[in-house]
Amino acid sequence: MTEQFAEQVFQNHQQHSAAFPSKRRAHQFCDDLLELLFPHFAAEEEYFTRQEIDGKLALLSSDLRKILRPLEPKLSRAPREIVRDFFEALPDIYRKLWLDAHAIEEGDPAAESLHEVIAAYPGFFAICTHRIAHVLYQDDVPILPRIMTEHAHVRTGVDIHPGATIGESFCIDHGTGVVIGETTVIGDHVKLYQGVSLGALSVSKEQAKKKRHPTIENNVVVYSNATILGGQTIIGHDSVIGGNVFLTESVPPHSVVYHTSEIKVRSKTPGVEPINFVI
Repeated sequence: MTEQFAEQVFQNHQQHSAAFPSKRRAHQFCDDLLELLFPHFAAEEEYFTRQEIDGKLALLSSDLRKILRPLEPKLSRAPREIVRDFFEALPDIYRKLWLDAHAIEEGDPAAESLHEVIAAYPGFFAICTHRIAHVLYQDDVPILPRIMTEHAHVRTGVDIHPGATIGESFCIDHGTGVVIGETTVIGDHVKLYQGVSLGALSVSKEQAKKKRHPTIENNVVVYSNATILGGQTIIGHDSVIGGNVFLTESVPPHSVVYHTSEIKVRSKTPGVEPINFVI
């Protein structure tokens, strides 16, 4: 390594080290908060009195203030106000998460109990992290909500932008490969399977902050590897979108959209068909 390279790295640290929240602290905050809300996540922590819960909430409040401190010049309000509003919203987050857990349990025949869903299902963890991050996103907190949801993305393979608006009783089954874009709007009682993409038709920077991602209305099921794109695309309520479907236009309520597979039966006579290599 050259002295010039070391100086370049040093200057980068001098200019930017205080401008970003700690990723480690942000991830730990999410984990600690979920361990408080659900003992299923807690490895060792036990609470024997309600006062201990109060004390833990106070510690988490202090942690969030510290995480927000480097962002203070970019915040629209004082960190203490953002922290206060976040913890005032926490009871509603908690209520929604129980509804999500019940939706996953009811939607998956393999789920043996609600407790299994909370403790072991990656979709539930991803939804939990999104609901935490979304409150901060709505308060115009920069960077931090995305750091939080990327924590869940790495752990689960589920990529939910913190800006996505998600209704109650949301179910992600299996989870791996699910992508939900920033301006997606999802109604109540929606179920997504693995590999579903709710994305944008254009990746142009000029489209930033515009409605680029689809709207999924209430009681919709989207099966594995379906792709739904576009800010003007609306999936009407009570619809079923089959696996591997590719949609860029709206469908009315109560629709069933499916991908038709072509089936060819091979001849039993040797040598009749040409050799067909598919790579």
